[in-house]
Amino acid sequence: MSTEKFVRAWFIVGTDTGIGKTFATCALLHAARSRGKIALGMKPVAAGALRIGDEWINEDAAALRAAGSFDPGLALLNPCCLREPIAPHLAAAEEGVHITPAPLLAAFDALRRQAEVVLVEGVGGFRVPFSADYDSADLAVDLGLPLILVVGMRLGCLSHALLTVEAIAHRGLPLAGWIANHVDPAMLRPEQNVAALEERIPAPLLGRLPWRADGDPQRAASALRLPD
Repeated sequence: MSTEKFVRAWFIVGTDTGIGKTFATCALLHAARSRGKIALGMKPVAAGALRIGDEWINEDAAALRAAGSFDPGLALLNPCCLREPIAPHLAAAEEGVHITPAPLLAAFDALRRQAEVVLVEGVGGFRVPFSADYDSADLAVDLGLPLILVVGMRLGCLSHALLTVEAIAHRGLPLAGWIANHVDPAMLRPEQNVAALEERIPAPLLGRLPWRADGDPQRAASALRLPD
């Protein structure tokens, strides 16, 4: 009889940069942990890091590490950490790094052997270049995971969200659900915008994250659910 552990994993993508992918991913990690699951986050590629002690640490990776059930180590959690907060392909070129899928996929495989839930957070929007011939959409295909789309609810989000959904479908990737993250507390007609996306996105709304001045993902976890 097989003793292989069943692990659920999703790839978290966003409509753009700065729309709260990390906040949503951390909230989902806390939601999984509140249900008794061993949950870990992963940021395969990150651009922008600070030297802390003997480590280069990306802010998003640090947040995922804090939200997970335990610290698996930065080598697995964030296998490609680039120092400058610029587009990854530019940062990689400046550092003489060529981003390839093999180490990213190996780190993911190692993480999923340690957890019951793994949430892999992308970088920027869905199609962020890593090199001349590889980008974040290619990584999504290589991982082969169902996707969760985080939509930053602000002016312009409708087109960004629907174009991203179209790009996901074009690659034959399953969209497991989407999250409405209210990043702009002054946005006009938020209810109508959410309704417009519910009518047009062929996947369930997994929850709405209200704008939070405290930025505490653990308190926001109750607003979300993991896909069925």
